Amino acid sequence: MATKALFNTVVNWFIRQRMDQIQNFMNHPIETQKGILFSQLFHAEDTEYGKKYGFNSISSYQDFKNKVPIVTYEDFEPYIEKARQGQKDVSWPGYIKYFAKSSGTTNAKSKFIPISDESLEYCHMKAGKDMVSIYANNHPENQLFNYKNLRLGGSSELYADFNTKFGDLSAILIDNLPFWVEITTTPSKKVSLMGEWESKLRAITSEVKNEDVGSILGVPSWMMVLLQRVVKETEVSSISELWPNLEVFFHGGISFKPYKEQFKQIIGKNINYYEIYNASEGFFGIQDKPNSDEMLLMLDYGIFYEFIPMDEFHFSNPKVVSLEDVEVGKNYAMVITTNGGLWRYLIGDTVVFTSINPFRIKITGRTKHYINAFGEELMITNVESALTKACELTSAKITEFTGAPVFMKNNESGAHEWIFEFREQPDNLDQFVDIFDQHLKSINSDYEAKRYNNMTLKRPIVHIAKTNLFYNWLESKGKLGGQNKVPRLSNDREYIDPLLEMNK
Repeated sequence: MATKALFNTVVNWFIRQRMDQIQNFMNHPIETQKGILFSQLFHAEDTEYGKKYGFNSISSYQDFKNKVPIVTYEDFEPYIEKARQGQKDVSWPGYIKYFAKSSGTTNAKSKFIPISDESLEYCHMKAGKDMVSIYANNHPENQLFNYKNLRLGGSSELYADFNTKFGDLSAILIDNLPFWVEITTTPSKKVSLMGEWESKLRAITSEVKNEDVGSILGVPSWMMVLLQRVVKETEVSSISELWPNLEVFFHGGISFKPYKEQFKQIIGKNINYYEIYNASEGFFGIQDKPNSDEMLLMLDYGIFYEFIPMDEFHFSNPKVVSLEDVEVGKNYAMVITTNGGLWRYLIGDTVVFTSINPFRIKITGRTKHYINAFGEELMITNVESALTKACELTSAKITEFTGAPVFMKNNESGAHEWIFEFREQPDNLDQFVDIFDQHLKSINSDYEAKRYNNMTLKRPIVHIAKTNLFYNWLESKGKLGGQNKVPRLSNDREYIDPLLEMNK
């Protein structure tokens, strides 16, 4: 008991200290961000990248914008490959030991994101502590440290290549976790680092069903797969029967909207849900208020943020702004400069600011994940809102979906084609489609205009997916688990056509 009391005292002291620091960057966001930028420039001025773009001569944000280009992964890949082959001082001082392998969702080619010692410690690891600190500060009655935290990562083997290691970000984090985290976490490190998803799922289920779990952490789609497996194996009526002390689900990677009711049902009691915004490139946001759908942008993780308004994104020379000039309600593509050696890197995510005092955001989608084949500018947030309404009014539950345009031909109007995989099908599919369509019209005036009299867009074409269609497609691509997912919106038919073929 004395050891436990001492542990709780230390933890509570740390939480108070960290919450003071978070409040400080909330009070002084612009100063914090300027400090991050010029610290990064100073640290990297003698690297190959720093010398090429004259980091030592940059004295203002305007200088930075003028001298350093915005890059995609493809632009930056030659520098990453040099670092992977063991060169030091390429875009960040010293050697980079780890690379997070991510195939992304819009490009089959693997990406290798550099993870420096600094980004590992002061971004990813720091964020993990902050996630718990913020939650504990909001819920002083919490019992998090009395029970196990269940983490669910991806395929987590680490591989050696050249003089470096690569694998899922979750593997890199697990490989570097302090011992005290391992003691409080399930499944074990051995099981967490298993590679083959089906074997890993069986092993995780075998371990976690005998634990007293107080919190769970993972991507909603894959966490649902695990919880369904646990319920089936243990023959309980709900997860809360097995884990009565479960109090919070920390979730990220995909929107939680389509899953919220399903989690309430399978868990069987009310718990807290906290959203996080993390990626291989960095950890960006944490929900800092209970029962909220917005996240606090974390400003002291060694990441400098810039934003491109989406209405200018496809211009040859789009406007780029720092945090100082963002506007509430405007959709932006995010650009990051990190302590992992990424410089003005276009991550591919889009966000909208819900507040600028402090800076809070919502993820609105991906720069490539939308449908705009006819000027309808359909974003994922529109679709999720319409699906939520359609499910609510027809007693349906959706597990996965994807959509793409049907292009005009032979003087026929175009359409949007959808595949929906239901856990519970709607009472009436036609009614479901009508509600979905009408709600899209009500929240997106561009879509409504294109649907007028079916002149440009016809009524949505909807297919019901076979059970596990999306799971089987991902399995065929070797992409089970972790952050892997089928893009839910695409401006071409790259994903929907193979799925339709499998669905025959």
